[in-house]
Amino acid sequence: MTKLTSRRGLLFGAAAVSAGAVLTGCTSNDPDDGGDKASADTQPAADDKPGKAVTIGYAGPQADHGWLNAVNDNAKKRAEKYSDVTLEITEGSNDTAQQIGQIETLINKKVDVLVVLPADGKALTQIGLQAMRAGIPVVNLDRIFNSPQAYRCWVGGDNYGMGLNAAHYIGEKLKDKPDAKVIELAGLDNLELTKQRTQGFDDGLKNYPNIQKVARQAADFTVESGQAKMAQLLQAQSDFDAMWNHDDDQGVGALRAIEQAGRDDFLMVGGAGALSAFQAIKADSGVLKATVLYPPTMAASAIDLARALGQGKGISGLAEFEIPSTVTCYSAVVDKENVDQYMSTGFK
Repeated sequence: MTKLTSRRGLLFGAAAVSAGAVLTGCTSNDPDDGGDKASADTQPAADDKPGKAVTIGYAGPQADHGWLNAVNDNAKKRAEKYSDVTLEITEGSNDTAQQIGQIETLINKKVDVLVVLPADGKALTQIGLQAMRAGIPVVNLDRIFNSPQAYRCWVGGDNYGMGLNAAHYIGEKLKDKPDAKVIELAGLDNLELTKQRTQGFDDGLKNYPNIQKVARQAADFTVESGQAKMAQLLQAQSDFDAMWNHDDDQGVGALRAIEQAGRDDFLMVGGAGALSAFQAIKADSGVLKATVLYPPTMAASAIDLARALGQGKGISGLAEFEIPSTVTCYSAVVDKENVDQYMSTGFK
């Protein structure tokens, strides 16, 4: 048997072994079939103690946005925490062909596990399939591949949950105000994540019949677009009570436009979790009162999951023998009450 065949057998056979162990435990009628069988309290789980050496290949997009830079930084720092992890990291690219080439290089190096945040999930699905067929399990980070066969585990944020939680926060603040009005500064409208964030926001507002969304403007996730589009909103809407901004980077520009207009008659909720947003929330001297997380720490979690995969371990705290196939990070609301807890996770 070749090394490649052996690794494929290990990757695709592990789930069957685990399923068999679980099935045996579930169907047995004998209260004591012997003391040698695996159980939830004896199955090894990944922890901080050094274990089997694992080489993780990491391929992300170009860090041309504060959040993306924080994602790459979280992955690097998490890998450095483990003496048994070697991180092979690519330069990162937003060019699909170039990123495919970078991942092919990692496959040819025979890394143990791949962590991939694709520039375009659909376009890079085939390279995920290629890695999996080569016996290299893939942790798909955030932007999802088109086929679940292209990854062993997906870990990412909850775009719908961001909008939902932003709406709940605003709704609770305005629930006693008759005929309340809100506006929305969205991200790029051609992105599915933007549509999901808006849908969550709209669905959340349905719980508050006294609140009406009176305007929505799409920006481009940049400081410049945030300032320009916010200025347009302020000119068109002279009276509203709250706004939700999808992204803290474009929120820097939005706050500039608000300050220039001399407006302070509404509350603002941001999105993602930038350090500047946390600092403004803590200072509590302007309209920004909260932000809804899309945590870049998901990249650190992806490294943890990749390490567990490479070591053939599960996750501490879960009874399952294998790591989950999907991990969705929670979109927590950060306001003045809990901002100190999250300050260290803020990205620049």
